[in-house]
Amino acid sequence: MEADKKSGLVIVHTGSGKGKTTAAIGLAVRAWGQGLRVLILQFIKGGWKYGELKALQKFSPQMEIRQLGEGFTQRSSDQAKRERDCAAAAAALQTAIEAMHSGNWDMIILDEINYAVKFGLIEEAQVLSLLERKPSSLHLVLTGREARPAIIAQADLVTEMTEIKHPYAAGIKAQAGIEF
Repeated sequence: MEADKKSGLVIVHTGSGKGKTTAAIGLAVRAWGQGLRVLILQFIKGGWKYGELKALQKFSPQMEIRQLGEGFTQRSSDQAKRERDCAAAAAALQTAIEAMHSGNWDMIILDEINYAVKFGLIEEAQVLSLLERKPSSLHLVLTGREARPAIIAQADLVTEMTEIKHPYAAGIKAQAGIEF
């Protein structure tokens, strides 16, 4: 690869530990600092006012964050909720595809897309197809626990966050500015 040729990377942040989204936002801020245009699409988060939403508005218009999910989800027996979650994830995936090919962004972060696959909201094959169609200059970041081996195989950089100790185990609830 030539030193002056831009090559977009596929980056995966996965694992059971905290910090996957935070690491991706750190990359976003670094990229913004280098003049790159960054889009963050959140596949699961929706409804809550997370701290990063307010902070990242300051970077507009070169950085944008969109909550496209229905909020916290898992495998559920509530069929109506599942249908809403699947529809939201499908729409988020379509948004990602359109954004990838718009030429408007240098980096796109697909926050919690691995969860969307884990919970069966979108198919692994759809994510692999998205990776195959990624423009060569675009940086694409995927976050969420339990990234599938096939997705990891397509990545250029994979970081696994490992939980060693968590305050929740000691009965300490989620705190503003730390967990959200």
